[in-house]
Amino acid sequence: MRMAGRVVAEMHACIRAAIRPGVTTLELDRIGRDVLERRGARSNFLGYGHPPFSGVICASPNEVIVHGIPGGRRLEDGDVVSIDCGAIIEGWHGDAAFSAGVGEIHPEDARLIEITEASLSAGIAAMQPGGRLSDIGAAVQGVVEAAGFSVVREYTGHGIGMAMHEEPDVPNWGRPGQGRRLATGQTYAVEPMVCAGRPDTRLLDDGWTVATRDGSRAAHTEHTIAVTENGPEILTAP
Repeated sequence: MRMAGRVVAEMHACIRAAIRPGVTTLELDRIGRDVLERRGARSNFLGYGHPPFSGVICASPNEVIVHGIPGGRRLEDGDVVSIDCGAIIEGWHGDAAFSAGVGEIHPEDARLIEITEASLSAGIAAMQPGGRLSDIGAAVQGVVEAAGFSVVREYTGHGIGMAMHEEPDVPNWGRPGQGRRLATGQTYAVEPMVCAGRPDTRLLDDGWTVATRDGSRAAHTEHTIAVTENGPEILTAP
């Protein structure tokens, strides 16, 4: 999983460097494919689900929260785009996401990204052996709502290992001290999905793209993390 995580981190770095006004989300997808091929890894996104997902990344601009399909959409100055991608090495999975501004973005959009990243850091810090699964979501929710933003309820993080999505779900909200006890060796994908407005969502006609119902902007960030005897280890960090 560390090997798969390093591939995902490289995909992030290469795609982040290419984000600028005028680039298409399909061009960003091709960059992700190049990294996978170079590292001898497989995509856990391509062909997933029904209908089969057509990209190796999800590219979700502005009001799109998650699962945006790469295509001809050209990013514009002032956009916020979230990139989610994964990799498989020898059957083991990594999965991570980040949000970035395109060109010059509004200060409140920059703050949305900053708070989303801070909420992920808080959730990761809560992943201590002997803690409870809900400690993660409680930490995420606390950071997000204290900043005046909202947390998506319909979609969650998840267990991860020899499949991209394993039990249990990892909500980004809740009361601490509940659910599964965290233990050394467990691995989770923690992924706050944060909205500038209300957290209500809508699924678009393509069967994949999830957007905010009120049209407000959203940000998404994610890491794959292992619980170790020394605390959380981020497997998808550079």
